[in-house]
Amino acid sequence: MATPSTKKPTPKAGAAKEYMFVWEGKDKTGKIVRGEMRAATPMVVQTVMRRQGILTHKVRKQSFRGGRKITDKDVSLFTRQLSTMMRSGVPLLQSFDIAIKGCGNPSLARMLNDVRASVETGSSLSQAFRRHPQYFDALYCNLVAAGEQAGILDSLLDRLATYKEKILAIKSKIKSAMFYPIAVVVVAALVVAVMMLFVVPEFKKVFASFGADLPAPTMVVIAVSDFFIAYWYLGVAIIAGTVIGISYTYQRSVPMQAALDRMVLQLPVLGEVIRKATIARWTRTLSTMFAAGVPLVEALDSVGGAAGNVVYKNATRQIQSEVSTGSSLTVAMQNAQVFPTMVVQMVSIGEESGQLDSMLSKVADFFEREVDDAVAGLSQLLEPLIMVFLGVVIGGLVVAMYLPIFKLGAVVS
Repeated sequence: MATPSTKKPTPKAGAAKEYMFVWEGKDKTGKIVRGEMRAATPMVVQTVMRRQGILTHKVRKQSFRGGRKITDKDVSLFTRQLSTMMRSGVPLLQSFDIAIKGCGNPSLARMLNDVRASVETGSSLSQAFRRHPQYFDALYCNLVAAGEQAGILDSLLDRLATYKEKILAIKSKIKSAMFYPIAVVVVAALVVAVMMLFVVPEFKKVFASFGADLPAPTMVVIAVSDFFIAYWYLGVAIIAGTVIGISYTYQRSVPMQAALDRMVLQLPVLGEVIRKATIARWTRTLSTMFAAGVPLVEALDSVGGAAGNVVYKNATRQIQSEVSTGSSLTVAMQNAQVFPTMVVQMVSIGEESGQLDSMLSKVADFFEREVDDAVAGLSQLLEPLIMVFLGVVIGGLVVAMYLPIFKLGAVVS
């Protein structure tokens, strides 16, 4: 298939920036017609439409105000759309116009409009993407640049779209595995707080009329309730301060990031799931970069950050340093001591056979399936544990409150 041309138009000196305008008018038969047109000013739109026999009476600049935050899913969907259109032979700028018109997020439309304007004024597509690093990281831009240089931009965009879709799938599975237990713990905490602040005090008033000694569990619960009522604001401040403090420190302290990421990998059950997901992302990223023709040392620059874990990011820097001094990737990965033997052996076979990208892709496929199985097993394991947790916490509070009533009933009978 012929590769779509991505040659950039030479910008004219003093060329005005163009915008998207929405117009409405009447044709020669008096029929109301509407459309969109890219132009520098509304006057240009009216002039062009007049030449086509259309008398415009409304011309307004298309607005992209508001909109929700641009997510990785938005970028992934746009990459797939751009890849599909370019592989079908649609010119680059027209592909952007179609993507912008069909975009349901004004924030994304505004950003894509800026990228399109940069390309139209002579910038390469990779340069235009680099002006938005919060949405297009170094890996994304490097792959696009490699595609432009080799004249296979449509193929590279297709590979990039597949890569982003698989990475998003891995992240989604990890989030789904963690959401259920976190949601249960939060709900349990809210139930306990309501009982301590509102329910237990009412029971305390009833127990005061008994005139008898209360069981030890009931007295403990009442004491905790009294503490909650007296110092609830202190508890809220401590929890909020802890969460904000850890989040702030994590974002700005590399040692803190390394310590937390290392601790997460050591967690029972969940740590193994995260480790497999990290290895899947690492191998998938390196496979995509290497297959695109990016040199190994340069590809490793993007791989560490894409792994999403500081432990593997530091290991990647060590691997890159050793590879740049002449070591093979296999030896460097062995020295890093963060990869299973199977991964190292597959990489070794790939290097010897000259099919490193294919072997890395197979490793990524294997670990992605492992993550699927691990998440399914984790869900089955957590369900009984969560039921036991709720029974001990909520059931314990209920029993402690009803013990005096049972005791009174025994005395009366």
